[in-house]
Formats: sequence, C-alpha cells, structure tokens
Amino acid sequence: MKLVSPGEAAANTNDMSDKAGEDLVRIGEMAKKYGVTLRTLRFYEDKGLLNPQRDGSTRLYTRRDKARLKLILLGRKVGFSLRDVKQMMDLYDPTGSNTKQLRLTLDKSEKQLARLRKQRALIDDAINELSNSMAAVRQMLSERSAPQASVAG
Repeated sequence: MKLVSPGEAAANTNDMSDKAGEDLVRIGEMAKKYGVTLRTLRFYEDKGLLNPQRDGSTRLYTRRDKARLKLILLGRKVGFSLRDVKQMMDLYDPTGSNTKQLRLTLDKSEKQLARLRKQRALIDDAINELSNSMAAVRQMLSERSAPQASVAG
C-alpha cells in the first residue's frame, strides 16, 4: 500500500469537484467500494470529515471525498482517533506548502508508532505467557493420560 500524504491525496480536489466530467458516486456505491456502512459515511459527514454534494436528498461523493475517506480509513487502521484524523486533514491548504500539516502528521505518527510498539510488546508477553501455560497444561494432561492408557491396554 502506497502511503500518500493528505496533501497529495486531496491535491487539486477543490477545483475538481465542480468539473462536469467528474465521477460522482452515490452513498451506496461509496460504502461498497470502501467496505464501510452507510451509517459510517453519514457519521463521517456529521463529524465534518466528509462533505458530499447534494442532489435533493441524494449524497454525491467527489474525488475529494474519496481521497478523504481513504485517509480516514488509513488513520483509523493505524489507531488514530477521528479527532486526530480531522485535525490533520483540516490543515491541508491546496495553495500552501502544508508544512504545519506535515509536522503535525509526523508528530502524531511518531507518538502513535510508540504506542503501537508498546502494545506489541505487551501482546508478545501475553502470547508467551499463554503459550507457556498451555505447554504446562499439555504436560499435565499427557502425564495423567499415559497411566490410564497402559491400564486400559
């Protein structure tokens, strides 16, 4: 999976959303394509993470919305809160250098990576403890099963 910065993912999307030839996607198609529920998309809209166009009551998602949803899902996958994801995405400025956004993203990413590494260490310890306990139980079981097998034979 190629990691794309929020700036690259959403670049030029403000101008693109009004182009006549742009592919607009309805909520059901969007949900199916990205493996999320309709409720999830509505929730992200309610939280200001997505801003689909409206045609009456129909939500129409633009390329910008698709890029933002990819970033939301990537952020959630690596453990960022929706607040963090929104904060990072909202700093995007299509006309600027986005150094503030990039610094914030790097800072949050470094902190999240440290949290994930700590969690992995705790999980590794738990796996080792459980494996050792299972080995002890197997040993006890084999010791108790062996005499019964010889008596029955």
